[in-house]
Amino acid sequence: MIDKVVSLLKKSKYTIAFTGAGISVESGVPPFRGDKGIWNRYDPQLLDLDYFLSNPKPSWKAIREIFYDFFTDAKPNPAHIVLARLEELGIIKAVITQNIDDLHFKAGSKEVYEFHGNSQKLKCLKCEWTVDAHDTDLNLIPPVCEKCDGLLKPDFIFFGERIPLLAYQNSFDAARKADLVLVIGSTGEVMPACRVPYEAKRNGATIVEINPNKTNFTHQISDVHLKMSAAKAMELIGKQF
Repeated sequence: MIDKVVSLLKKSKYTIAFTGAGISVESGVPPFRGDKGIWNRYDPQLLDLDYFLSNPKPSWKAIREIFYDFFTDAKPNPAHIVLARLEELGIIKAVITQNIDDLHFKAGSKEVYEFHGNSQKLKCLKCEWTVDAHDTDLNLIPPVCEKCDGLLKPDFIFFGERIPLLAYQNSFDAARKADLVLVIGSTGEVMPACRVPYEAKRNGATIVEINPNKTNFTHQISDVHLKMSAAKAMELIGKQF
């Protein structure tokens, strides 16, 4: 099966990767859903935009714990690194990710469309100034903008927010161009992001799914299913390039 995927990659004219929480689990980043998911420990309401605006202090207390205390030191694993190398070789044209952990960029990928934003940036809701989270004193809860004292919010999508227009457009444009999609570590449960591989399939793309478990994609659009962890599968694929 690995050889088959390698052959597909070598023949492809336009390959994209679509990644979900499963690609980052082996980097120590917990998923939101599932038995060990974040929502088993925290109330999802804490990341609802209206609740955040009305109750920034309790929201920010949980945000700091989840995104900056728990896994701010997470590092790319072989899956992220191989995707970056395949992009450098001209095989991967773009990575579309549902993740907000910045690990694709840290691994060296350049063309990354972050469907849900990035936790490593904070944005002022008053003047729209953007700052690196690591350059902000997160002991002050909630953190405020140095320029205007406005409330800072992590630059990722909260419940009740729209997907960033550019990321949305770039993702679906890439899906329409693709003849091969690597769907890595995504269960296909989160809308509208999960529609990206379906859009590619509708336009004739071959879908390779990498996930140790069956997902919503498996029986609907996947042509090849590698029942392996993202890191192991991509490491084996990478050895042939």
